[in-house]
Order: sequence, then structure tokens, then C-alpha cells
Amino acid sequence: MKIIIAGAGDVGSHLAKMLSNEYHDLTIIDNDETRLNHVAENYDVVTVFGSPTSINTLSLAGAAHADLFIAVSPAQEQDVNIISALLAKKMGSAKVTARINNDEYLQNENKLLFTEMGIDLLFYPEKIASHEIIDLLKQTGTSEFMDFSGGKLQLIVFRLDDGAPLIDKTMTEVAILNEDAPYRAVAVSRDGTTIIPRGSTKFKEHDLVFVISKRSGVQEVMSYSGKNNIAVKRLMIVGGGRIGEMVAKKLENTVDYIKLIEQKMERCEVLTERLSKTLVINGDARNTDLLIEEDVNDFDAFVAVTSNSETNILSCVMAKKMGVAKTIAEVENLDYIKLAEGMGVDAVINKKLITASRIFRFTLSNKVQSIKCLNGSDAEILEFIVNPNSAITKDKIRNLGFPKDAIIGGVIRGNHSYIALGDTEIKPYDRVVVFALPTALKKVNRFFS
Repeated sequence: MKIIIAGAGDVGSHLAKMLSNEYHDLTIIDNDETRLNHVAENYDVVTVFGSPTSINTLSLAGAAHADLFIAVSPAQEQDVNIISALLAKKMGSAKVTARINNDEYLQNENKLLFTEMGIDLLFYPEKIASHEIIDLLKQTGTSEFMDFSGGKLQLIVFRLDDGAPLIDKTMTEVAILNEDAPYRAVAVSRDGTTIIPRGSTKFKEHDLVFVISKRSGVQEVMSYSGKNNIAVKRLMIVGGGRIGEMVAKKLENTVDYIKLIEQKMERCEVLTERLSKTLVINGDARNTDLLIEEDVNDFDAFVAVTSNSETNILSCVMAKKMGVAKTIAEVENLDYIKLAEGMGVDAVINKKLITASRIFRFTLSNKVQSIKCLNGSDAEILEFIVNPNSAITKDKIRNLGFPKDAIIGGVIRGNHSYIALGDTEIKPYDRVVVFALPTALKKVNRFFS
């Protein structure tokens, strides 16, 4: 595909890294030469210096012939993203998508306006991140969680800490104990390497385990992890930016008590007006004394979403040491994700990965219903809708020659869900959940095309 990325900031650079590995014809536009040079030095891309809203710049980048145009200038440049996406569409780009920071644009009637103008997808990374945090607070024993088809299948991710019942058991041993189990381990992340588990694979302490489960199997899966699900009644949030505000607003009517700590006094005043049931505190959460004064040990969960990754990690570590059961940190520096997990942070949110998931779907088969890039792994989890004549329908899974660096986790057929086994046959219009390493994405996509 010919893909143009308008914006070489953090999100644009991460997309360039991800998409350049797929051998696309990739061009990136920015009016900051330093950012462009950094991208050009690290990835196989063509760079164009200029404004993304300049018709001459878009023409030079090849917008008239692009298969996909991605407008991802920083959030404060929302208007630049919208204008550049609209111009690219009018010039001939097949699909265009734009990053926004206005929740009003995502209301159904307003999304229709943008669709009619030609923008195929609007994405608001901060809002998506807030939804992920809320999902994690519902499943406190997991480090990542995802629903498929309204919860008919679920992805559960957990780390094996000391004493977890799964440690030192092989996949075969677990299967013998649970022959008709409503779940299946689809991957293990160990020492920075992602493994597609086979029968002889033995689980080890500190492994990050990825499991596809039917709703009925979630409780049993969590028993293997050694972690319990805790009902969050008291929540502390550090950081009163967009994500912190959206999480508090969404949970005000379901959580008994929410306390939000924000360093900037003027922002505290705004939050006090907007949040009716949240106690807003002005202070610096890096200060251990402040956390003690605010009784952090009395809270069930602690969410750190300031603009500083180090602050988020350290405050979560302090909260954990003080007895908080569930900690979640926004970590935008990808190099810090493993560090955060190694320091005991229960779950990590990263807007770059969230954004990449939404956009990457456009580079695959139009039958990809959803895709998510996973923290703690270089893999993706995808949900396909099966074409009637696709290769995936031709035989039992064991006979298909499905890529060894991918695995089919489960199948949704009508109102029923199934854990995929070797004898499973995929039918037209099934929804199929696949876990795939980057090396397998193209091969997997062909099975569903």
C-alpha cells in the first residue's frame, strides 16, 4: 500500500516504525526538519518537509494516489489533522483518518457529518485510553483485557507471580486437567520474547500469559494466575488531564469514592466545576508524604495518568508498596513499559499502541473487525469476519497450514462462542480471534481475504 503519514511526532514516528516493517510504500510529512530527520534515519520512509495543510506539500507526497492517509499531528493541532485529511481525500486518497481531541465530534450524529465529508475514521487516543483503564478496573486481576463481540470471547493477560498455580506446568498438563476448558493460552511473553505455546511449553515465574476465554471460563483462568478480582469501590487518580477527567467522569456513578490529585491549581478549578462527585486535590503525587496524607492505602485502585511517564511509574510503585491492590500507569515512553512492569505496576496504558491498533486495521483485509497491539508483547490480537470463499474455510484448522507464528484462539458463530482446537472447522461469517506475531500478519491476512 501507498501510505502517507502527516505528522512525525510520537504517534507518527511509532506508526512509521510499525508500518515500515510491513514493506509499505511509506511517506511522512512534517514541518519540523529535526523530527523528519529522526524518522528518516531510523525507518525506511520517504520524508517531505512542509505543512500537512499545504496542497503543494500533499501533492508532492503523492496524496492523489495514496491508499491510506493518516493525519496524526499532536492533539493540539486537531484542525490541522482534519483539514489535511479532507484535502487528501479530495485529491484522491482512497482512505483517510484523523486524530482529534474533541469528544463532541465522536457523537453519532456528528461522526456522520465527517463521514459524509470523506473522513473514514476519527480517533481520539485519550478517550480510547480512558475506556481501556475502565475495563482494567472491572478486571483488576489482569494487566490487559479485551472483549470480542460483546464479551462472547475475552482476551485476558496476567503475569505469573511467585506462587501462581500455573508455574512449572506444561500446556499439555493443563489441557489434561481441563479437557473441555472454555479457555486457551495463545501466547507467553518471556524476557522480551513472545512465544506461541505448544504442548511442551512450560510456564515460568514472571511470564506474561495471554489467554482467550469464554465468559464462563474467566474465573477459572484467574485462579491459575493466583490473582483475585477486586471490586473497586475507592479509586485514586493522579493527573487531571483529559484521560484522568474522562475516567473520573465515567466512574462517578459506579464507584463509591473517587479522589483526583492534580498539580496545576487552575486545572483543579476546572475539574471541580466539571466533576460533581470527585474530590479534587491540588498537589504533587511524587511526594510520598502527600500520598500518606491522602490515605492512599485505603484505596482499592490507583491510576496515574499525568503527562510524565516517570511520575506515573514511580507514584504507582509507591502506591503499591503502601498496599493498593491495583495500579495502572500511562507510560508513553515505549522503553519504559517493561521497566514499569518489572517494578510491579499492574497494568500499563500507551496511547501510541492504542492509536496504532486503530489505524493498522486499514492496512489489512476489510474483514478485520478489530485489532489491538499488546503491551508486553510485539504481537497483535485480531478479530476477523470470515469471507465465504476464504482459505480458512477449506479444512480443519490442523490441516490448513496456518502460520506457526500465529494461533487461532476462538470462534464466534451467531450467539455461541468456541475455543479453537485442531479439529475445529471455520464457517463463512464466523468471527475468528487470532493472535499473531508481526512476521505472520501478511500470511494470516491471506487466509481470510
